[in-house]
Amino acid sequence: MKMRNILKRSTLFGLITFLVLATACSTKNKTIHVFAPDVPQIQFAVNELATALKNEGYSFNLSDSLTADIVISVSPQADGLKSEGFQLTVKNGKVHVIGLDPAGAMYGGLELAEQIGINGFDGVKTTTQNPYMARRGTKFNIPLDMRSPSYTDPCDAAQKNIPEMWSFDFWKEYIDDLARYHYNYISLWSLHPFPSMVKVPGYEDVALDDVQRSTVEWKEFYSGNGVGFTAPEIVANPEIVKKITMDEKIAFWQKVMKYAKDRNVDFYVVTWNIFVDGTDGKYGITDDIKNPVTIDYFRKSVKQMFVTYPDLAGIGLTTGENMPKSSAAEKEDWAFETYAQGMLDAAAEMPDRKFTFIHRQHQTAAKAISDKFKPLLAKKNIEFLFSFKYAQAHVYSATEQNFHLNFVKDIEAEGMKTIWTLRNDDIYQFRWGAPDFVREFIKNIPYDVSRGYYYGSDQWVWGREFLMKDTETPRQLEVEKHWYQFMLWGRLGYNPEMSDDRFTQIIQVRFPEVNAEKLFAAWQNASMIYPTTTGFHWGSLDFQWYIEGCKSRPGPAGNETGFHDVNRFISLPPHPMSGFQSIPDFVKMMIEGGTSELKSPFAVAQMLHDYSDKAMKGLEGLKAGNDRELKFTLHDIKTIALLGKYYALKIEGSTNLALFRETKDSKYQEIALEKITESVATWKKYTDSASEQSINPLWTNRVGYVDWSMLNQWAEDDIKIVEKGL
Repeated sequence: MKMRNILKRSTLFGLITFLVLATACSTKNKTIHVFAPDVPQIQFAVNELATALKNEGYSFNLSDSLTADIVISVSPQADGLKSEGFQLTVKNGKVHVIGLDPAGAMYGGLELAEQIGINGFDGVKTTTQNPYMARRGTKFNIPLDMRSPSYTDPCDAAQKNIPEMWSFDFWKEYIDDLARYHYNYISLWSLHPFPSMVKVPGYEDVALDDVQRSTVEWKEFYSGNGVGFTAPEIVANPEIVKKITMDEKIAFWQKVMKYAKDRNVDFYVVTWNIFVDGTDGKYGITDDIKNPVTIDYFRKSVKQMFVTYPDLAGIGLTTGENMPKSSAAEKEDWAFETYAQGMLDAAAEMPDRKFTFIHRQHQTAAKAISDKFKPLLAKKNIEFLFSFKYAQAHVYSATEQNFHLNFVKDIEAEGMKTIWTLRNDDIYQFRWGAPDFVREFIKNIPYDVSRGYYYGSDQWVWGREFLMKDTETPRQLEVEKHWYQFMLWGRLGYNPEMSDDRFTQIIQVRFPEVNAEKLFAAWQNASMIYPTTTGFHWGSLDFQWYIEGCKSRPGPAGNETGFHDVNRFISLPPHPMSGFQSIPDFVKMMIEGGTSELKSPFAVAQMLHDYSDKAMKGLEGLKAGNDRELKFTLHDIKTIALLGKYYALKIEGSTNLALFRETKDSKYQEIALEKITESVATWKKYTDSASEQSINPLWTNRVGYVDWSMLNQWAEDDIKIVEKGL
């Protein structure tokens, strides 16, 4: 009876789909008949499959399982499959896709669609795949409203995207892309999201109607701890970007989360604490850790999030950003009385529902957290997970990291798991793609304590892009502009054995007019400039280093501008796991006649020269024709290659300057002047190339203004520093 009902629903779905596609489909050799259960995740894959078949010239129809050429099914007893895993088999001209669950069947259907797009229906090959990392998500700092900001709000990326956060079209496209790339959750990060998302019993007047953005003349820099983002001058200058009631806001997010669930994408909400933006002191709410009203408000807010949103998978928190002078124990006491008790309240009211609680291990200790939160660990319907910033702010630094070692020992002793924060605060402007780097990075993450990862930024909002000059309306989503980068972190998290050949084939399908092997290689070489440079010049946090602008905040740069000059390139050491030698250590070794197994600064510079030269060489003969996206991609590869050449020359010049300072041998100063003069000319070529395609200046929340004209002037100061020699 159950199978008969599924068949009826599938037949109805087939009729609807057929009516939509029949007029558009041309006939190649035959009509491809497909059977699939009528469940949302599988329907998503079937629609992708229909598009792939249509593009290959086949007609498409849905039919019963006996006559179908393609059968997609769910089998909870399938041998060798894990949750979200699938088997794709080809036998006697028929293709069978079996998923352990609907998510697995969806991924199997997407794999089939991709294979058909690459090799046609007759070229489909058997494969079995299970997810490597169970959870593969994105970190999305969400600018909901000027009154309930994210950590990223004081910057162009956030201010441009506040309206997009309330557009279903945006979320639909974003979620569809994540599903295609095999992500299965989105984490929304906010200082204090509750006023924009829920009506809290007893605190109803906190809920905010409408969506507002400030028209204030923003300062360049704001607190690195999220304090002051709702200062009086900011909230006193509002503009309404969307008229919407609180009830309509709730209905909006319910719709978004349901749509995501139908694509096997869960939503989590993660906060920093203690922030009470948007409450305006109502009901006596303050950010005082000892305020009992605040504790009650937060506890009820957490529970109400789950009551309001049936598809919300979990909630997470950070302690420490705005808890001045509080001890670790006091912070965890507060977190338990608010967030943990709120989740326990929700779990008691909804005992059949699964909940996930995420506690970042940040400005606190894992052992203290696990001791305090034992009541959550005892609940069968609550999964407690840690979260740890795995590579500080820069995943694009080294494929092997070491910051987590003590943390892993702590949670192993407690028998607990973590989700890793993978921070990309390097690549915002230019299209990146190096599968070899991502594959090795993911394989090096300690697997036994891992539940997965989320990938994203604190200096950027991955909403709709706003920098491209030659643009269409509506503008691209960032996840579409940076499709290759996001695909790599999603697909290789699901299957790190996915080969370079497959990525090359995907590139060929996307850009059929070029030699995909050449483009793959050029893209790979240019992209390796990022981790090589940041691996050598290691400013671990986002405000300490931004590679595309060669700058930080003034303090970490050691000067008034924030531009990292030759002095900072000499003084800032490499990433501890990069295998690179610092300039001071190299100079000392040279003077003392020693040796090192580490790559010298000159060897690192040569690596950058090689990556840049190979990327430029690989671009030869690649023409974009009328393909706008290919034109943008080729131009970005060229721009990144120029950036790599600049850093190669700068490292050579800085190293020679350091040698001169220690030896007083003028030949080193002469070489340094030659290299730095050439680097300045190359930097200007880089900024010229960037300006051809992108709007500038850019305001970021961590390193301030990235203004090519000012940076060009500051780059020239390196020549003066070398000439002085001191």
